[in-house]
Amino acid sequence: MNLFAKKNLKQLLADATDENIAEHAHQGHGHGGGLARHLSAFQLTMLGIGAIIGAGIFSLTGAAAANYAGPGIVFSFVIGGVLCAFAGLCYAEMASMIPVAGSAYAYSYATMGELIAWIIGWDLVLEYAFGSVTVAAAWSGYVYSLLHKTLGIDFPDVVVRLTKGPWEDVILANGAKVSGLWNVPATLVSLVVSSVLYRGIKESASLNNLIVVVKVAIVLAFIGLGIGVVSTENLFVNHGASGLAQLVPEPAMVGEQMRYGWLNGGVLTGAGVVFFAYIGFDAVSTTAQEAKNPRRDLPIGILGSLVICTVLYILVALVLTGVVPYKELGVPDPIAVGIDRIVELRGWAPNVKKLFTFVVKIGAISGLTSVILVMMMGQTRVFYAMAKDGLLPWFDATHPTYKTPHIATVLTGVFVAVCGGCMPMSLVGELVSIGTLLAFVLVCLGVPILRRTSPDLERPFRVPGALFVGLAGAGACLWVMTGLPHDTWLRLIVWLVIGFVVYFGYGRHHSKLQQASK
Repeated sequence: MNLFAKKNLKQLLADATDENIAEHAHQGHGHGGGLARHLSAFQLTMLGIGAIIGAGIFSLTGAAAANYAGPGIVFSFVIGGVLCAFAGLCYAEMASMIPVAGSAYAYSYATMGELIAWIIGWDLVLEYAFGSVTVAAAWSGYVYSLLHKTLGIDFPDVVVRLTKGPWEDVILANGAKVSGLWNVPATLVSLVVSSVLYRGIKESASLNNLIVVVKVAIVLAFIGLGIGVVSTENLFVNHGASGLAQLVPEPAMVGEQMRYGWLNGGVLTGAGVVFFAYIGFDAVSTTAQEAKNPRRDLPIGILGSLVICTVLYILVALVLTGVVPYKELGVPDPIAVGIDRIVELRGWAPNVKKLFTFVVKIGAISGLTSVILVMMMGQTRVFYAMAKDGLLPWFDATHPTYKTPHIATVLTGVFVAVCGGCMPMSLVGELVSIGTLLAFVLVCLGVPILRRTSPDLERPFRVPGALFVGLAGAGACLWVMTGLPHDTWLRLIVWLVIGFVVYFGYGRHHSKLQQASK
């Protein structure tokens, strides 16, 4: 058995065609046919924006500014955007060249062999499934904040405890700290989103389009309202705090005050933190078999969403740190804090402040909903691709009417609903980051490998300077991974060990590639 056997690229592409899938169903396999092609370049771009603009822009920006980069968070987003551009370019070439469901898993199967493909497929579960869990928990927090803090609704203690999992603390009305019972809102949103995904990709994309329009409109309104009241005193702060005026290497601490320079806990560290705000554009590549013209539309969707979101992130960071002193931004809802300050600076009435806070939280909830939608969709398509190769059971079945991988959708929905109800965000958040970065590393390496091993293969989109971009992208992602805590690496190793048990216990015995080589 060759654990590093590679898929033949021509066969891989042939297996993805509608004719092949239809013939497969006709031979009595009962899989209900293939995935339906409904997605245009515009819808793919909207899916990318839906996955990227979420928890990052509504919460991560403030924490990174307050704790690491200060007003230099603007440059952190620029650096993060450049790093993601390397990975995005590599994804665009691979997706246009190998337009099949499965994203980095499928690309790795063609470039590095079955075992590496299994590792990355198993690793993608960390990005998509656990990413959905993390965002579902954040969604729950914003919903409770909207109802309780903004609308002033008081809930009984037992209801408050049903907004957090059993390993998280809840502060009751009398100030007592108790453990939560079950995060009911996170469970409910997971089930609702999975039911939408079950019904079809067209319905899912339509819902995502609506949500994206709402949250992008709110982000643009925040930028438009705040740009006129930006204070240079907040951006070009004194020498003791640094910022845009003094972006130079400094010791991490000077007395009791952080220096926000380029290095030592400054802009570069901030770039490592906000890098994770960009993850999600790769989910576009998982829908390759549902795109109308994947060779043309996938690069547009991947790179278009990445460029749009990078520009929005930079403008939001500039406005946010320009209207609010960066030390005040270490809160869960920095955009709401920014809106409050904009209203004050413009001298508007308190009821206007409450209205804008309400609108921002609605935008945050909308943004998080679309992230859950796209992440869960990406997970089901990875399961679908792995099951089609025989490495997993059942999940390649598609619904005869809705043309969706319905068994994979049900399993993913139940998994996210249960984990979202009981697991704390802190436990899974960093796992999502390291899983994503590992996927990026392998995709970046795959581009120069395929340029050497399959130079004649048609490439509708070609990465300029493929060797440099591929190696630079992989190196940048590895650099960010080294900054993650040791316990995150330990959890990754444990997760991969579980994956090896599944592969050697089931996958290698049912692999269609291995069986064909016997």
